[in-house]
Amino acid sequence: MKNINITVGNKTFTATLEDNDTVKALVKQLPLTVDMFELNGNEKYHNLLGNLRADKSISPDRIHKGDLMLYGNNCLVLFYQTFNTSYSYVKLGHIENTTGLTESLGSGGVKVTFSFK
Repeated sequence: MKNINITVGNKTFTATLEDNDTVKALVKQLPLTVDMFELNGNEKYHNLLGNLRADKSISPDRIHKGDLMLYGNNCLVLFYQTFNTSYSYVKLGHIENTTGLTESLGSGGVKVTFSFK
């Protein structure tokens, strides 16, 4: 598994990536800086150009703070709260140390950079 940096403002978080074809497609786009938008008070999302999904979506039943997922074919989602869900995603990775993640992401839109560690 590979690690990437997820930088929000002046704070950088390390995410461990899954080993799947969707992650391989994402890694080809790195480094990537995107504007992520607020949704539901628990996640930030960005719609990427083109179809990124190469794996079957599954319902994880529970989302964990720090999960990096793909919703649909091209919606990159970074979760900053833990909650139950019935939606389906492709798991891309997870931030282990989420200290400061919620505060860094804030309550509105935010610029996030995904890059190689």
